[in-house]
Parts: sequence; C-alpha cells; structure tokens
Amino acid sequence: MQAERYIAAADLGSSKIALSVAKIEGDDIQIIYYKEIPSDGIRYSCVFNPKRAAVPLRTAIHEAEEELNIKILQVVVGLPRYNVRQEIASARMERSDPSSCISKEEINTLKSIAIDSYPLDDDAKEEIYGAVAQSFSADEELVCASENDVVGVTADALEGNFKVFVGAQKAVSNIDIMLNDTGVAPARKLFLPNVVANAVLTDGEKENGVALVEIGAGVTSLTIYRGRILRHYSSIPFAGRVITTDIKYECGFNEALAENIKLAFGACMPEKLQSLSEKVIQINDDENGSYEQLPVKYLSEIITCRVREIIEAILFQIQDSGYADKLRNGIVLTGGGANMVNIANLLKEMSGYTVRIGYPRSQAFSAEGCSGVAETSAAATIGMILEAKKDFRLNCIEDAVRPAAPAAPADGAAQQSAAEEAPAPENLFAEDPSFQSEVITPKAKRTDSQPPKEHKLVKWIRKQTKKMGEAAEGAFDSTVGSLFDDMK
Repeated sequence: MQAERYIAAADLGSSKIALSVAKIEGDDIQIIYYKEIPSDGIRYSCVFNPKRAAVPLRTAIHEAEEELNIKILQVVVGLPRYNVRQEIASARMERSDPSSCISKEEINTLKSIAIDSYPLDDDAKEEIYGAVAQSFSADEELVCASENDVVGVTADALEGNFKVFVGAQKAVSNIDIMLNDTGVAPARKLFLPNVVANAVLTDGEKENGVALVEIGAGVTSLTIYRGRILRHYSSIPFAGRVITTDIKYECGFNEALAENIKLAFGACMPEKLQSLSEKVIQINDDENGSYEQLPVKYLSEIITCRVREIIEAILFQIQDSGYADKLRNGIVLTGGGANMVNIANLLKEMSGYTVRIGYPRSQAFSAEGCSGVAETSAAATIGMILEAKKDFRLNCIEDAVRPAAPAAPADGAAQQSAAEEAPAPENLFAEDPSFQSEVITPKAKRTDSQPPKEHKLVKWIRKQTKKMGEAAEGAFDSTVGSLFDDMK
C-alpha cells in the first residue's frame, strides 16, 4: 500500500484565488479542502504585482493550514491563460537500434528536442509554457496521429510535430516572486488549458471534436480538441469582470456592489426571464437613508449586450481555428462565468452548437463534505491536482508541529529529536527524473506572516430578500438558478 500524500493547488484568477488540497492514496484522490477568496495584484490571469498578489494567497494558505492542521510547503499553480501564442515545432531523431520498439521515453526525448530547438523571438522575454504532440512519422512512411499509435513501432528514425505555447517570461518570474513572498515553493507550474480539459471533458468529446470555453473574470479562453489531441488554443482579454464594470458605470454603483448584484441577479436573455423580468431590486443606502431601484429586466439587458460581444469573439476564434465544422460534440462551457443564468442558452442560440456546462468530473475524485469543489469555478484546481498526482514523489505538506511533551529530554536526546522533526527541503522538493511535465524547480523558503483581515460583503442582499420574498431567499441561500422560471 502506497503512503498517503497531499497536493495543494492554487488557481490564480483575476478576481479570486481558489485553493484546493487533496489527499492521495494510490490512485484514490480525495479533495479535503476547497475555498475561494478575492484576489489582488492579478490582471488577465497574470500576476502583475507580486507583493499584492501574495497577501490573499498567504491568507488562503494560512486558513487551510489552520483547518487541516498541516503545514503547506509548496503549491501547484497555473501559468497565465492570456497573451499566449501557439507555434509549430518539429524534431527528428535517428534511432540507435532500429529493430527495437519505440518507447515512451523516446517520445519524451523527441518532445524535449523540439522545445529546446524552437527559436524564440527573445529568450529574455519569452518562455515556452508547454508543448502538445500533434503527429508522428516513422521512417517517413508510417504516420501516427498520437503517442499511443507510435509507441511500439519499429523504425530507423522518428519524427514528430508539436504545438508549442509561448508566453511572457516575466509573468512566470512574477509567480516565483509572489510564492517566495508567500512563503511556499512552486511544486509545479502547469499549462492550464490542457489541465482544465482533463478535469471536465470526456474521452468521447475529445475524440469527436469539442470546444472548451472557460469564462473567468479577466480572460475567456478557447481550447479545441479533436482526435483526443489539443489542436488549438486562444484567449481574449475580457470576461466576467467587464460585465461587472458595465453594471458599475451604467448604474452608478461601486465595484463590490455591482459584483454582488451580478452574482445574485445576473442573467442573459431578458425575454426568457418571464415573471422575474418584472421584478425591481431595491438597494438601500444605510449612510444617508436613501435607496435606488434597479429593474431586473434592465440589468439583464446590460449583461446580455456584453455577453453577446464575448460570444461573438469566441465564435470568431473557433472559425479562425479551422475546426468549426469538426466539433461533433459542440461546446462545453466552464469557469466561474458559466454559472450565469441563460448564458449556455444564449451561446447555443448564437452558435448553433450543442452546449453543456462543464463541471469537474466526479468520477475522478471524491469530495465528501467539501463544498464548492463540484462547481465550474473549481475546474482549474481539480485539473491541476489530477495532473500533479502523476508524480508519485510529490507531497506538498508536512504534518503540523504538535506541542512539545511536558518532560524535557536530556541535551543529547533534545538535539536528536530536533534533528528528526526538522524538515528536509532538499527531499521535499526532489524531482522524479522519470516524470515528464512543464516543471520549474522551486527555490523558495517558507516565512511566517500575519494574514490580513477577510473581505466583507455588502449588506444589500439580505435586505433585498425581504423585498423579493421566497425567490430572492433562494438566490441568497442556494443558487441563482432558483430565481428563474424554466425556459419554455
């Protein structure tokens, strides 16, 4: 029986930091902690202010340590989703023993050659975030679409074509600075499109052709699969946050109030809201005793205009990818923005594709009593855990230090006990040379810091529940969807 170990993963979003902790026992994954807190210093999924970004991450880690009674030494994080371009790289290698079968190790070597030999425009400013194999050829005759097809084949030479994803080097170094200031080391830095897809897509969808659209706060990204291979990735720099900004400026609210209104009452397609479109939200101002009224229909019109623009941009990206006619399984919508009422229906209406909401696949893990982990906003951290689990040496935590025993040992025994309890960073951060992944070796040390005060939500929703009765109670206590009548 394999020893249990733990993996901590943080999704560094433009509006929130989501932290998950999983216990791994063999092939079993149990999510034991999940929480989201507001982020800072992150724009378009890139850390632009490491010092500010470290504050909420430090808070999230501290709260997880207190609840689980553990010490988190390192954390799995995702690379930026925006400002990433895809290029084609090729590599060829002559085999020393043509009569032997091609192995997985040779495929990994070929991939490394393609990455190392790809000419970046500026090595000081750019970095390869990841690479995905597209096709292979053996002896220039046998063409194989995937790694599984070429492994086991005999050949004199092996050639492969890869898509490499190139992003800013500064964005990666800022993650290192943020984690170092937080007091944890980067266990893995992962290219998120492939990771999120593994968390929400089925093998059948990847095989038949599917577009995964992830709507976050700052970035909306598009990942296209065909033949179980990632064929295309692109992103646009507007998502849920621009919807909040529209509400803020159109209605004259502050950003926190606009965000909470969007989360509680936001919906697309006002013509589909039926009786709710006649409702009016009353927002009270405790400071001067005044109030404002916002019709739900008008709010939905504001939101729908911006969502249409986002969808149009994504549909252009799909058309530009060359796979628009090959998506037999349509579109899967995930990320925090996928929870907005009627957004899937609007996407289906505008695109003509079948559309479903992509939740983390519950077959891949268990999470009894861990709220929020089954939502679309948790897909990134779940995907990171599924990927990082492949490295059987990775363990992100150590047991929390317990109070010392009352009896003081002799000097020699005390020194021996301290030596046994002291953590050994060189062992905790050791890499498995057989594990192939986009990894940057951590070099950070843990520091102690006092977490900041928690963010406080505004009080208007509770007052609104008195005005809107049971419908609004459902929005505040359970899900936004309970506010709306079923579409007919």
